[in-house]
Amino acid sequence: MAACELVIFDCDGTIMDSELLAAQCETEALAEYGATMTAQAFSERFAGTASEHVKNVMEQELGRSLPDDHIKKVKAKIKERLWREAKAMPGAHEMLDLLEQPRCVCSNADMEKLKIEMTRGELWDRFRPYIFSAHDLEEYRRKPDPDIFLHAAKEFGVSPSACVVVEDSLAGIQAGKAAGMRVIGFTGGSHTYRGHSDTLTDAGAETVASRLVDIVPIIAAFEQWDGAQF
Repeated sequence: MAACELVIFDCDGTIMDSELLAAQCETEALAEYGATMTAQAFSERFAGTASEHVKNVMEQELGRSLPDDHIKKVKAKIKERLWREAKAMPGAHEMLDLLEQPRCVCSNADMEKLKIEMTRGELWDRFRPYIFSAHDLEEYRRKPDPDIFLHAAKEFGVSPSACVVVEDSLAGIQAGKAAGMRVIGFTGGSHTYRGHSDTLTDAGAETVASRLVDIVPIIAAFEQWDGAQF
């Protein structure tokens, strides 16, 4: 890679330390139907996946259907707590102060949720208008489908091979690789777990960072050593 022309960040669990908070809302709701799971275990299993997928899996495990409005209620609870409690990932602002390349956010979350939490973390104005939600694509396909990343590259008029993706989830890493982009795994969130780094590396991340400020020198290394594996 001669030069990085665009850095693409996931939101939840990458620039916002929000995955564990959302997982707490999910497990509290599921406990009403007999599911016993910690927020940490939930996050390890389902981070980066669709609410519909979670509902289908839990219905199979519980042997019962969840109410039709289950997802709607959980999402409302998550947004409420995000507005009160969400925080930017440690080092997010420092990293952005150092980052010279254009940047954007690509997320599976809907735009309302993104605005709530990124405003709370004082990151909304540091990225807008370059905040992209999979919900707003012409065809709604979430990560691990690469569409949201390819959409961002097209919006900036750059080749996918000139993009670097920063992701904390298995689905996000898979999407970045499928898009033909270089991918950095991130394990600095409160939801990280033993083996998280190995999971991201096995999925195709070229290297894994636990501090956002390390993203800048990693990208510089990518540019200096084309094709290097870290």
